[in-house]
Amino acid sequence: MNVLLINGSPHKFGCTYTALEEVAGRLNAHGIETTIFHIGNKPINGCIACYKCYESGQCIFGDDPVNECIELAKKADGIIVGSPVYYSGPNGYLCALLDRMFFMKEHNYNYKPAAAIVSCRRGGASASFDRLNKYFTISNMPIVSSQYWNAVHGNSPEEVKQDLEGMQIMRTLGNNMAWLLKCIDASKDLVPYPEKEERIGTNFIR
Repeated sequence: MNVLLINGSPHKFGCTYTALEEVAGRLNAHGIETTIFHIGNKPINGCIACYKCYESGQCIFGDDPVNECIELAKKADGIIVGSPVYYSGPNGYLCALLDRMFFMKEHNYNYKPAAAIVSCRRGGASASFDRLNKYFTISNMPIVSSQYWNAVHGNSPEEVKQDLEGMQIMRTLGNNMAWLLKCIDASKDLVPYPEKEERIGTNFIR
């Protein structure tokens, strides 16, 4: 089994990475492989709703990390997305990546356990956490929880490590993700995935 951890910070080894690494450590201890994917700090195009990906499964913009991330997510058994907090929201580049990663492609991630984590200096964590979870809850993805909302606090990796409760939340998240993945794997031949109805789309117009 493999879990993809998306580092949505411009800093490859900053506070968000420190939190993700703590989660990954617990997953690895349970025998689950992890891949930490850094989105980088170069511009990432926003979705233009051209629908070309509906035909190809790939985004038409090939000059940023989105398509690589899509392929990693397709192969992963679980997904964790981490972001720093900017004005009570996730990193804009990360949101641009996730918009394109999920638009018309959410079927690739159906029923894969998912979680979001956020890193902030002081406030805005819960709003950012809620924003990231929207991608999962619209895509039939079970949300993995922890003992508190998944946030760490600090202005540097060293300060994040001093947030003992935050680091424990990350470890608990890793344990819970491992437990759910093993439950799904153990029951795959006994319990089928839910049967899907034909999709209904209602536009609020008269």
